[in-house]
Formats: sequence, structure tokens, C-alpha cells
Amino acid sequence: MRTLKRWLLAGCALLPVALAPASHAADVQGSPTATLIYFDAVNNMTIDPREPQNNSSFAQGPLMAIFDALVYLNEAGEPKPGLAESWSYNADLTEITLKLRKGVTFHDGAKFDAAAVATNFERATALGLKAGFAVYDTMNQIASVDIRDEHTITLKLKTPNGQLPYLLGSQAGMMISPASVAGDAFGSSFKPVGAGPFRVRSFESTQRTIMDRYDGYWGGTAGRPAAIEHHFVPDGRARLNAVRSGQANLALIDPRLINEAKGAGFAVQVNEKNSTWDIYLNVKRDNIGRLKMRQAFMHAMDREALADALGYGASKPTAQLFAQSSPMYDAALDKMYPFDQKKAKALLTEAGYPNGVDVNWVLLNTTEYKQLAEAVQAMMAEVGIRIKFDIVDVSQYITFRRPPTRGDIMMARWGGRPDPLQAFQEVTGTGGSVNAGDAASPEIDALIDKAKRLDPADPARMVVLKQLARLTTELAAHFGIMTRSNVYAFKPGCIGGIPAYLPTGNDRINDVRVGDKCK
Repeated sequence: MRTLKRWLLAGCALLPVALAPASHAADVQGSPTATLIYFDAVNNMTIDPREPQNNSSFAQGPLMAIFDALVYLNEAGEPKPGLAESWSYNADLTEITLKLRKGVTFHDGAKFDAAAVATNFERATALGLKAGFAVYDTMNQIASVDIRDEHTITLKLKTPNGQLPYLLGSQAGMMISPASVAGDAFGSSFKPVGAGPFRVRSFESTQRTIMDRYDGYWGGTAGRPAAIEHHFVPDGRARLNAVRSGQANLALIDPRLINEAKGAGFAVQVNEKNSTWDIYLNVKRDNIGRLKMRQAFMHAMDREALADALGYGASKPTAQLFAQSSPMYDAALDKMYPFDQKKAKALLTEAGYPNGVDVNWVLLNTTEYKQLAEAVQAMMAEVGIRIKFDIVDVSQYITFRRPPTRGDIMMARWGGRPDPLQAFQEVTGTGGSVNAGDAASPEIDALIDKAKRLDPADPARMVVLKQLARLTTELAAHFGIMTRSNVYAFKPGCIGGIPAYLPTGNDRINDVRVGDKCK
């Protein structure tokens, strides 16, 4: 049946737009006197990389501009030299030695060296869970820090772990001036001083961050604007109107506004991400714990209809966690669960639910979430999966995972992670940050542990990761819906260099160029 697809397309009155490939904005010669004024849909409560809200991959735009990390993750997410010029593991992956870049200074003039790195790690470790899952999980891998000389440091690990180059390319590896981490400064009392290409001029929590170019930046200043203003504006139309009026020269827009932006003469860039609309599962529940019931759910979902109607040309149907541009993408996985209501009903019967099954969905209370959830609810009803919503404030998403757990399933915008292995750890592994139950199979945990013990440079690691991807899809260990992309609008010729940055939900803003024709 395609009745729901026709309803979605007609009811939403949409004009589908072809998905643009992830690519750079048009080549623009960056003006050294311009200011990038960026209206974003995401805010920062603080500019402390160790503060839990900044663990979100959607909140890291300003952080990446202010705080260089030990490892630079390139646009594909591959670890490259950052503040650490090189690194090497010992034979059993229980030690990693970092050779640090010389001649680097923080924005306050302090020297970047091994002592500064040790101070950063000591503070992050002392914060414990107060720092949030992403930082805590990294620091919890480290048994001790050994300063070899002024520019060499060795991290001794508790167990063999090949993930450190990825983990040190994100929040845990962002380096802060030692003066800023003295005492008990944290969150709102923290003074953001990094070693990145921009330094903070002013910060207003959940409103705006204004940054000036740091002319002493070790990586050079060519093409960078004189300043960046990062504004949080929750209303999507207001962000587009800001470009229209000249208040902003770059805006992250809602996909539903793509046609309107193009009609107004703006350039629109769609950056596909390792980011999806995904449904997390609590396999400890009797209903979700049954494999055939999960597989019935996957076959009952018409992803193509959802992407066509609610992706507005910026999404593709998917059953996995990785974009087509990612080395992790496997086209075969997206063919594993074709829309087949007859098969879904048969699987429900085999699962022990010939008369259907009730499912409790913890639903985050926003228009965007509700629209997609109600469409999925209607699809499931057609095969006998009766979804009841438990509507909660967005801030209460943690009630799905924290005991006593709440709900059988929960949908969220998965934002990607620096290391592909982290996606499986957090979404499908036992104890994962968004996994309310156990792994759907002990084999998932076994493969996660195996991949963790392999060096990123070892080709065997990718083999194990591909095995994980196939297994988690076969077991329907999460319910993929469709990809999420970042969509930008700007006046033609004004903006260049917006990378399609796969490791996180945010793209880098520190490399964006502003043309001399723009404000």
C-alpha cells in the first residue's frame, strides 16, 4: 500500500527537491576585513569543551574555532596531525606517545607544551562524569600521563585501545590554556582561551559568541575573516530572513525552506552528514526484545516516502548510521528492509503477535519530531504495531536511558561521532549513551571490543567495523529512518569553504571564507 505516501505528499503540500551532493560552497576569495555573521539553530550554554552540553556534536561549531585539538579530523573523519604532529602506539596498544607541535601559543600568550596537555588531562579526569559522557569515556581509558620531554607525552591506557586518535580529535582533545583551568573554573565560570584560529571577544549564553581572528595562529590566517559572530536563532524562518535583510551572511536553514531560499535568489548548499533520524531501542522490553518484531517494524516503514515528504530534498532513506560519502557506508544494508507490509505482518505473527503489538514511544516535544513520529505511527498502524506516544520535553530525553528506563523506543537526531566505532558503542552496545538496554546480541559487544583493540591504521579494523554494520542491521539493533543534512543559505559569491564535515553534526565554521562583497 502506498496510501500513506500519497497522504504525506498531498497533506504536506511539498515540492520535492533533488538532493544536492555534499560539496564546498563556490570558490570565494576570502576578505581579511570581513566578518562572518552566522545564524545557527544550535546554541552553547557555555564555551567549556568539558561541559556536558558541549558533548553534543551539534554544539561544537564555536568550540572548533576556538580550541584546536591534539588530532585534526579531516572532512572524512580521518585522524591527521593537529597540535600533535605525530603519534605512535606500542605493540599491544596500551600506550600512545604524542609528539607535540612546537612554537604554538594559546590566545593569552601561554606556551603550548607537554605540561599544558597534562594539565588539561588532569582537569578532565578530575571532573569525572561532571564532564559528560564523551569526555569521561575518553579520560576513563587513560591510566596515567607521562611527560617524556617538553614536546613529548605518553598516555598509558587501562586496556588496549586503538580509538585514541579519534577521541583526541574531539572535545577531549581540545586544548585549553592552563590559566583557564586553574582552580574550580567550570562551565559558566570558565574563561575560554584556546589555541585555535579564533579567540573569544564576548559570549552570551544561549545567544551569541563573537570571536576575533587570532593572528598568532600556528596554522596561518590566509583567507580567514577578521571575526566570526555565531548567533543562536531557534526559528528557521527568522534565520533565512536574516540573510534576506543583511543581518546575517550565512544561515543554517530548515530543509523545508530550500525552495523558498532558492526562489529568493540565494545559494543553497546541502552537506550530507553521518547524521540520521534514528530510533533507539530498549531491547530489555519484551516486545522490542523480539528480533522478528524489530524486523517487522523495519519492513513496515516506508523510508522512501518519509524522505520524499519530510526530508524536503535534503534527506535520503537509510537503514544505517553513515552517509553515502562515508567509508563506512554499505549500499547493501539499505536494501535489507524494503517496504513490505505483507512481510511485516507475517513477521509480527512469527514474533508471537498475530493480533498486533503495543509500543510505547518516548517522543520529544517539538514540531519537527512530532511530524515525523506521527507519520511513522500511521505506517505502523497499517500492519498492527500500535504506537502510543509518551511526550516529554526535549531536556528529558535522558529518561529513556537512565534507570528506571522509560519507554520501549525513542527517536532522535543522531549526530555522528569522530570514530565510527563510537556509533556502534553508543547506539547498539551495552551501556551505550543512547542505548537503554543491552546489545541486541552478545556478538555486537564482542565485535565492538575486537575493533577497540585494533590500531586505526590496521586494515583489519575496517573489516570488523563493516561486520558490525551488517550485524547491527540484520538484528535491527536500531531503526534507521533517513539521513540528516546541514542546509546553508547565503547570497551568491558571499561565502566559500563550508566543508561537508562528517565526524560531527556541526560543520567547521573556522575555515569559512567571506567575500569582499558581503557585510
